Amino acid sequence: MPGERFSSVELTDIHFIYGLADGNAYAAVRLYQERFPDRRIPDSHTFTRIHQRLRENGACYVANHDAERNRDVRVPVLEEEILHRIEETPSTSTRVISRDLQVSHMAVWRVLREQLLSPYHIQRVQALLPTDFEPRIRFCQWFLDTCIENPEFTSVVLFTDEAKFSREAITNFHNNHIWTDVNPHAIIERRHQQTFSLNVCAGIIGDRLLSPVFLPNILNGDNYLNFLRDDLPLDIRQHLYFMHDGAPAHYRVTVREVLNETFPNRWISRGGSMPWPARSPDCNPCDFYL
Repeated sequence: MPGERFSSVELTDIHFIYGLADGNAYAAVRLYQERFPDRRIPDSHTFTRIHQRLRENGACYVANHDAERNRDVRVPVLEEEILHRIEETPSTSTRVISRDLQVSHMAVWRVLREQLLSPYHIQRVQALLPTDFEPRIRFCQWFLDTCIENPEFTSVVLFTDEAKFSREAITNFHNNHIWTDVNPHAIIERRHQQTFSLNVCAGIIGDRLLSPVFLPNILNGDNYLNFLRDDLPLDIRQHLYFMHDGAPAHYRVTVREVLNETFPNRWISRGGSMPWPARSPDCNPCDFYL
């Protein structure tokens, strides 16, 4: 209840009920309403906020003229400990620090922000070989030049990719970050060629999504050829540029023959009219949007 003030009796009862509820703010709201049906009912945030203020300041409310003085007394030691933990483990969570030091989450954020520290997310990048850079530049330059000649070119390129899924090796990059004053451009190299339980192929052409197709876990030229013949929509083949990477199953002679017949000079891959650079999933929209 932002802006509302409670009497000393109400504050005492609020904290007492919060204790009876064993620190469960939602249960405390229900218990308070049962005990005091004729009073204003504090919301769950009020219970936790009052308890936190008592823990940190020894009072439910801190007068404005005392706020800076109290903060100056407690911040140096607290700030030193917070910064020490960040220096030791830059990827640590502010909530972990808050819990370990028994201070509010916002107090930790305030100290870090005052030191001009920001949380930067870790970036995933493909591990490259020294020989990979020139083909990547050549492909990107060709693609940009083609888009200048034909502004609608991106709407006729079918980008495809296969991925194998399992319940392992899932990383939540939203919650992974590094606290520092300058972006360190932290990266994690991903492992490849692992065996998973489910193999899925999907694609993007313009603003359309090619419905996912389940492929055999062990992909070879025969079953990939069946995919090209049976699962690729006929209505998009006439003016389509087909892209797939240089996986061994994609490079089989019979596969390339079908591609030359179906997409003459209009397929992008190893052996195609425009070679797809090896180890370049970052050039494929499927890597970003699927």
